[in-house]
Amino acid sequence: MPQKTAFIYHPDYLNHDTGPEHPERPDRLRVCLAALQQSDVWEQLHHIDPTPASIEQIAYAHKPGYSDHIRQSCEAEIPLTYDTIVGHESYDIALLSTGGVLCAAEAVVTKKVKNAFALVRPPGHHATPGQSMGFCLFNNIAVTARYLQREHGVGKVAIVDWDVHHGNGTQDIFYEDASVFFFSIHQSPLYPGTGSRYEQGSGKARGTTLNVPMPPGSGDSEYIAVFEDVLIPALHGFSPEFILISAGFDAHYLDPLAHIDITAEGFAKLTDLVLNVAEEIASGNVVSALEGGYSLKGVSESVVAHVERLVG
Repeated sequence: MPQKTAFIYHPDYLNHDTGPEHPERPDRLRVCLAALQQSDVWEQLHHIDPTPASIEQIAYAHKPGYSDHIRQSCEAEIPLTYDTIVGHESYDIALLSTGGVLCAAEAVVTKKVKNAFALVRPPGHHATPGQSMGFCLFNNIAVTARYLQREHGVGKVAIVDWDVHHGNGTQDIFYEDASVFFFSIHQSPLYPGTGSRYEQGSGKARGTTLNVPMPPGSGDSEYIAVFEDVLIPALHGFSPEFILISAGFDAHYLDPLAHIDITAEGFAKLTDLVLNVAEEIASGNVVSALEGGYSLKGVSESVVAHVERLVG
């Protein structure tokens, strides 16, 4: 059995230019990388240099012509939305961001490593089939789920999204797809305003979307209870072969964009719960990818706690 945790990162991720005052800025990755390098786990990681996703792979989750629209906007440095700012390098970096998560998944599904964490930007979970938004260009996690199914023969995939904002893009992509289970725990009310308990999937996929909105002020104990009482039984019922984590750390109590009070140790406990259920039902197959997290102290200490538990 493979014993190492893969770590995926590329310095080009720092070149996605969102401007000096934007919360989704390169310093997020700089502080996470520095904190990991100073931690005890750094030497235990299996380091992988990512390669870009192909246009064909992006089309696993996005509409025809979507990638062309992103490329043209980036080349002209035209913002995709009021909050999704791009520079002339952003298109290539977004392909590399998605590619980083694909490389993580490839390493796990082929048993080169036991699990993986992709320290990537731009994030992805707000990107819908045809619309970038919320700092996201391509939906990294959604493309990866379809990649596992189409290129590696994986049947059922579960996505656990604990970013403080609802993963509306991921939900949209899989809302009618019974082969992908999507779970989101998020602050409500908060951007983007979706993710009610009544959004449960459509048609044959009804019941494969599970949203748990949380009130401001929720903390470790409330989140852990949801994982133990709601998520884990649902995962047992779905029986995925692979679990992907949309690991946003903006539910940290220091984060400036939300009002949830998770600690780094709380994120470590959530990680343990997912890893334990993955061992029971999914052969331990777990890939985690960075989404949000905008307090530099909060995101860096949470990433270290998360990766420490992945390493074991």
